[in-house]
Amino acid sequence: MPAVSIIMPVFNAATTLDECLRSIKVQTFTDFETIVINDGSSDHSTKIIQQYQQNDSRIKLLQPGRQGLVSALNTGILHSTSPLLARMDADDIMHPERLKLQVDYLSKNAETGLIASQAQLFPEIDIKQGYQEYMNWQNACLTHKDITTQIYIESPFAHPSVMFRKSVLDISGMYKEGNFPEDYDLWLRMLHAGIKMEKLDQYLLKWRDSTSRTSRVDSKYSRQAFDQLRAKYLAMENRIPRNRTLVYWGAGRKTRIRAQLLINQGFAVSGWIDVDPDKIGNVINGAPVHAPEWLQQKEKPYVLNYVNNYGAREEIEKCLREYGYRPEHDYLMIG
Repeated sequence: MPAVSIIMPVFNAATTLDECLRSIKVQTFTDFETIVINDGSSDHSTKIIQQYQQNDSRIKLLQPGRQGLVSALNTGILHSTSPLLARMDADDIMHPERLKLQVDYLSKNAETGLIASQAQLFPEIDIKQGYQEYMNWQNACLTHKDITTQIYIESPFAHPSVMFRKSVLDISGMYKEGNFPEDYDLWLRMLHAGIKMEKLDQYLLKWRDSTSRTSRVDSKYSRQAFDQLRAKYLAMENRIPRNRTLVYWGAGRKTRIRAQLLINQGFAVSGWIDVDPDKIGNVINGAPVHAPEWLQQKEKPYVLNYVNNYGAREEIEKCLREYGYRPEHDYLMIG
């Protein structure tokens, strides 16, 4: 039985598959199997995989036909024989030390259920500023504490950078199908199951960006899908106290629309916080809009910050900390 099963769905990836498979082949850690799930490709992907198979018995090719990503992932997991599962996508590139470093970490840290790594976007010509800002945030989100306090901002991991113990799926469940990002849903379920998740402070994955990538064109990865998924798990969040005044930071229209998803689930707003002088003093949904200074009171309310502009979010957190608010205990940052 190999130590690691690499789970890699493939759909029409002939232009990138060779580079990906070569990066797997040259891993310094060699005790692994690569389970490739051909998800109904109509290009030359199958031929490329079979060519690698001829020289590498560790590659297992499954051809269940067109299933879709979630079913393909679960098919691969069900056929895996290892206690550790490493995700990989057919258009990305592993650092040669990726498997070794992640296996070493999990071997030395029995309480950790998932270990990811930092990731580098490529090719540089296709990288948009907004996505790079997201990656800067993601790559700085390293410790279990970082991840648990910031997981409602965005998905904290590049999916093909993660390795996790197969046993955690007995607690969190497998990947689920739905109109939501399947990886973020799994991380949130792991969070609520109490699974420790961490990230290596090393760039072990080159993560390909393109205008045609699934996360850009599939409605499952739309802003609305992320917002609805966050609200679902926030409504189950035991860090939000039910016996304290609840205020939402951000009284702008777009922010209120996102916040309304949680308000509709019984988390009534007692007040809004905003820096716009034109909004301060207004009443929205029956609750007044206050300036940030209003938070400096003896009986602290619990704050959910829905302002997610890069830069603004950091300033808001700085302000909250200066007022004596503690992450998780007194506030959560929401994307």
